[in-house]
Amino acid sequence: TTTPWTLPANLAVAVNDKLVYALAQQAGGRLLVVAKDLVEAVGSKMAAPGEEGAGLRVLGTLTGAELAGTRYKHPLYDREGPVVVGGDYITTETGTGLVHTAPGHGVEDYQTGLKYGLALLSPVDDAGRFTAEAGPALEGKDVLADGNQAVLELMGQAGALLKEEAYGHKYPYDWRTKKPTIFRATDQWFASVESFRKQAVEAVDGVTWIPAVGRNRILPMIEGRADWCISRQRSWGVPIPVFYHKTTGEALLTAECMEHVRRIVEERGSDAWWELSEEELLPPSHKADAGSWERGRDTMDVWFDSGSSWAGVVGAREQLGPLPADMYLEGSDQHRGWFQSSLLTSVAATGRAPYKTVLTHGFVLDEKGLKMSKSLGNVVDPSILIQGGSNAKTQPAWGADVLRLWVASVDYTGDVRVGANIMRQVSDAYRKIRNTLRYMLGNLHDFDPAKDAVAYDDLPSIDRWMLGRLAEAQAEAKQAYEDLQFYRAAQAVQQLCIADLSNFYFEVAKDRLYVSAADGHRRRSCQTVLAAALE
Repeated sequence: TTTPWTLPANLAVAVNDKLVYALAQQAGGRLLVVAKDLVEAVGSKMAAPGEEGAGLRVLGTLTGAELAGTRYKHPLYDREGPVVVGGDYITTETGTGLVHTAPGHGVEDYQTGLKYGLALLSPVDDAGRFTAEAGPALEGKDVLADGNQAVLELMGQAGALLKEEAYGHKYPYDWRTKKPTIFRATDQWFASVESFRKQAVEAVDGVTWIPAVGRNRILPMIEGRADWCISRQRSWGVPIPVFYHKTTGEALLTAECMEHVRRIVEERGSDAWWELSEEELLPPSHKADAGSWERGRDTMDVWFDSGSSWAGVVGAREQLGPLPADMYLEGSDQHRGWFQSSLLTSVAATGRAPYKTVLTHGFVLDEKGLKMSKSLGNVVDPSILIQGGSNAKTQPAWGADVLRLWVASVDYTGDVRVGANIMRQVSDAYRKIRNTLRYMLGNLHDFDPAKDAVAYDDLPSIDRWMLGRLAEAQAEAKQAYEDLQFYRAAQAVQQLCIADLSNFYFEVAKDRLYVSAADGHRRRSCQTVLAAALE
């Protein structure tokens, strides 16, 4: 095991029923059971200094299926455990081919425990310290500090520590504190989705997903959704209005209790759960024996909170209704979060999805495509992009319009990058658009559309073509907006301004604008097109 601190919670040893195991003997006569393919590796590791090559001698073999059902004695406690068949995680790549199983301290172990009816033993408290269940030699010790070493010492004293070594391996760390985490099985509240899973799956197809791949992301999540753990152990949040009997631990969660607490919270806020006494929180039918009950400390999963916003926001405000909401808009990670929790609560309560359309966007990354992080120092500050930083060379002021154009130009359905080089490219495009507009404004100073515009039939073919391109670009941009693909609208504008107008039409029109008579037909015809383009 890589977690010696979980050995006090060991209740079984798991084997792979498809593997062949060997009964092997050490040089001193001790007998061991090891996966046959690992005999040489294990023997080499266990050999004493100067005894390299002594290894293990195989006396016989049996399959994992034959080994299952036997029993063993726990090395630290006066109890026995069964040898059971585990999953595919038991291999001959490393270790011994036998896996220590503690159902109270791991998902795979927990599932194995459910399969074989093993108890849930987790002799570790909320602070990560051993409880009295672990025995007096371990009680109170931090499992990831002195507790780990204490277990190894006890194993050594019991003659059960065959080998201790340090080696690199994967271990879960908390992303915020950068500290190792531990797994514990604890009592929680669950909401079953089984009774309305089919309705939820059907509701997915009644929603417009932008981009369409969003449907493919959320559908498997709903189809394979396990029971929803709705309780959390937090010092803040919406409390779960449950009371526990001080003697029996029986939970009291009735409609009467919930309604009584609801009225209190409606009047005083959710903090009332922590501020008032049990006698005040309990309904009239239980006030007489209020001393026998204590309030629960669990809070509601915040995703249940946000997942109910369709009722608390849209459903509760006539000006926003009626349900369902027109659109939910969030990051692509919310298929697992807000979109799913909202769908489940709404289908359970109303039988339908809470939204008509769901639009998801990617994340803003730095110029190299890395997630922005304070620790990496690669956070791009929008205010610095707009106003500039302390170093004008490395942090120039691009202005708000350039940042707006960048937002409009990127395809939000995937992750987007931003940085100095990217802003420089956007700034170039912005200046070209701006110069195009300035050129047209400068050549329309003496043009009054009401008096000077030339009828379409009287326009030269080049001007009629340009008006046609204007109409095409306008239609393309309008369709892009209706499809919520704003980057296509930005592309249409840039193509029109830079390629069609600036690079082509203006070059052709120069002579008419600068050489022709101020109020001549050729000049007015060109100005008619410029005015239409500005409009």
